[in-house]
Amino acid sequence: MSPRHRNALSAVLIALACLLAPCGALAGWAVHGPADTGRYVAAMSPLADDPDVRDAVADAVGDTVGAGVVDQVAAGPVSGSVRLFVQDAARSFTRTEAFREGWDAANRTVHDAVLRALRDERTRGRAVTVDLAPVTARVKDRLTDDNVPFARRIPVRHTAVTVLPAHEVDRLRKGYHVLDVAAVWLPLAAVVFAVTGIAVAACRRRAVTAAGIGTALGGALLALAVVVGRRFTVAELPGAVDGAVDGPAAGAVYDALTDTLRTASWLLVALGLTVAGASWLTGRYGHLLRRRRAPAGTAVDPAPPRRPRARL
Repeated sequence: MSPRHRNALSAVLIALACLLAPCGALAGWAVHGPADTGRYVAAMSPLADDPDVRDAVADAVGDTVGAGVVDQVAAGPVSGSVRLFVQDAARSFTRTEAFREGWDAANRTVHDAVLRALRDERTRGRAVTVDLAPVTARVKDRLTDDNVPFARRIPVRHTAVTVLPAHEVDRLRKGYHVLDVAAVWLPLAAVVFAVTGIAVAACRRRAVTAAGIGTALGGALLALAVVVGRRFTVAELPGAVDGAVDGPAAGAVYDALTDTLRTASWLLVALGLTVAGASWLTGRYGHLLRRRRAPAGTAVDPAPPRRPRARL
């Protein structure tokens, strides 16, 4: 194979490797990040102290509990006062340790339910739901302890809140299976293509430099995709209670879930630039080092003999 054909084949293989690298990072993050219950709960746990998330949860719980109170008391000024009591109590509750424990437990429960739906084909056609009764019971106990009027009359209803509708579950199940396979094969294929492209190149040093630059560009594109994805998907994130979490709260959820992905994208950038920089420095200054390290006994070309001058 001529050097020209070898370089062309090398360029194609390295380009494929650089495209597959960020895709493999994305698939690996999806399978081993949000799809892992422990990592998911750990990522969501700090949001219990986020003011936007606390306010969104307090508003949702307050509306749910307040609706139950209004059903128990007469309409008018009394019901309005009770609503304010419920709202204040719900906001106060979100600043307690009990709320943080309940937040982690709720996230774990919801995540287990979603994973079970994605991995079990027998759940086809079923929506993923959670029960708000435990949260309502905690708020009721808090109101009772604070001697809030009518707190003991708050009904603790087992309300099934839809986290994911059935058609969304069926669509996500197919995507999850694809990501599960891609998380293994895409990184492996990227490494194989990169190594093969470097091996067949006529100038391997340049091929290594190109692979490094391409990897860095792929990582930068992945980081940009995370930023753009935040803008387009934050409004579609499922809220804590029927989409109650939106705006800043949804942004906090998105940032918590994609923190590992952002880290992976910048690692790709750093790795690619390091490899490209090392290859470039090796090629630029390597010949100088080889000249300095030449053995002392190396023969030196003698100067050409001078022609004798003719005597007049």
